[in-house]
Amino acid sequence: MSTALKAGKYPSDAGGSKHNAIQPEVVVDSDIVHEPVVGINLVIARAKELGWQYEPDPDLSLLDQTIAERMGYRQARRMGVLPFYEDKDSLLVLVRHDLSWETWVEVQAEFGLDITPVVVSDNHFNKALQRAFENSSAAVDAVEDLGEAEDLQTVSAGLPEDLMESQDDAPIIRLLNAVLTQAIEEGASDVHIEPLETLVVIRYRVDGILRDVIEPPAALAGRIAARIKVMARLNIAERRVPQDGRMSLRLAGRLIDIRVSTLPTYYGERVVMRILEKDAGPLSLEQIGMSDEVSKQLRQLIRSAHGIFLVTGPTGSGKTTTLYAALQEVRSPGVNIITIEDPVEYDLDGIGQTPVNVKTGMTFARGLRAILRQDPDIIMVGEVRDLETAQVSVQASLTGHMVFSTLHTNDAVGSVTRLMDMGVEPYLVASSLLGVMAQRLVRKLCIDCRTEHLADEGERGLLGKSSNDNTVIYYPKGCDHCAYTGYKGRTGIYEFMLINDPIRHLIHDFEGESSLRKVANEGGMKSLRGDGIAKVLKGITSLEEVLRVTQS
Repeated sequence: MSTALKAGKYPSDAGGSKHNAIQPEVVVDSDIVHEPVVGINLVIARAKELGWQYEPDPDLSLLDQTIAERMGYRQARRMGVLPFYEDKDSLLVLVRHDLSWETWVEVQAEFGLDITPVVVSDNHFNKALQRAFENSSAAVDAVEDLGEAEDLQTVSAGLPEDLMESQDDAPIIRLLNAVLTQAIEEGASDVHIEPLETLVVIRYRVDGILRDVIEPPAALAGRIAARIKVMARLNIAERRVPQDGRMSLRLAGRLIDIRVSTLPTYYGERVVMRILEKDAGPLSLEQIGMSDEVSKQLRQLIRSAHGIFLVTGPTGSGKTTTLYAALQEVRSPGVNIITIEDPVEYDLDGIGQTPVNVKTGMTFARGLRAILRQDPDIIMVGEVRDLETAQVSVQASLTGHMVFSTLHTNDAVGSVTRLMDMGVEPYLVASSLLGVMAQRLVRKLCIDCRTEHLADEGERGLLGKSSNDNTVIYYPKGCDHCAYTGYKGRTGIYEFMLINDPIRHLIHDFEGESSLRKVANEGGMKSLRGDGIAKVLKGITSLEEVLRVTQS
């Protein structure tokens, strides 16, 4: 394998050629290449034709963003050339296989250095391009460029195909593109745009926590909201009623779906944008932080022939993600799976997905009745919101279908009471319900800066440890990798109540939550806090974070 871009190697040490050097040896490691063989062979052939080095697995940690920004995203993507690393008088650049000779002459003229070209696959080139421009502070820069003289015609200019390619467009467009680009790169789930009396506050929700990003002048509130409404195909003339819409964007080759919600307020329209990366796809049970014991029990339950499986928790606790992971487990060509969702968050191959549309009368209950005529084996109902949906779900489970759904309750035991409060008879709940999973999302400690310490007496008490136990736990510190929050990413904590015969009898006789919880605990159910503490002891999260999300 070539070594020009391997960790610890510098361009001056590379075995590859300069732009006027002899053709190098080209070697491909089969365990590294993850692209179609035909495509890789084309890249290798092009590298041989040009007499340049081919690198199958470039080390992106060597990328110098300052060098890359000298060319700019738009030009680098158009030319297929990315300045990668500079060492003394030599510049190493990544090139795509479709680079023309005229473009190469232009690059030489622009940089005037002894250049080492390295051919990489399109996939690696796009990843390097994304890495080079992912930490751009363009959002802040765009605010400084905005003036009071911009007119509304500029705001309604056409949406660019790729956000990073629009640096020369109108100020409002550049501001929003920069805001969305930065939000996506930081992993934000939501962008909040809140007009106040003297300014507009733009905030990101990252790992469940909101933080302020920029504060444009209040005079721009209307134009920002209007531009977003144009992008989401909403009525820009209507400012008195809430509106909902969506838009799809492409950022450095990644397909992003954004749900938009507007709400009239005293100082203007408040806008919230929910960001969904379509290419990310659903996660597995292990990826969402489920323990081996719980995932084993869940896998057995979801393969039942009929019954109801519920996931409970507040909004934003990852319920739909858990259901998608469960559907991934049971999906097969011999199983007919149909969902009714509000909205459809991710496309699942081999599964029929139906969106709720209240305007046309397509509710959960109506959609569920229609699905039952489609010969389903497994049905996923986005949420049990009312008695009608609950009753149809129960009837579907009792007539030989497996039903997955969600419910808004604080814990697993509370879901039984909620169904009864809706009006479902206790004997129907006892007959149909197979299991309930309550969950929350906790922030994961940044592995680059987490700091360990011996738990004090109060912490040992919360952890269930004896006073003489030398328990080591971790707490957040903060560094560049986690934006000085001490946390990076989230994982789930779970409370899984399997409906066994003792619990079924208690539900049938409507004995109350306390009796249900006692029997469930005796049967081995671990509470949300208990699962969280297990993750604290493993160094995955902090005790403060678990207490924050599990407080009553």
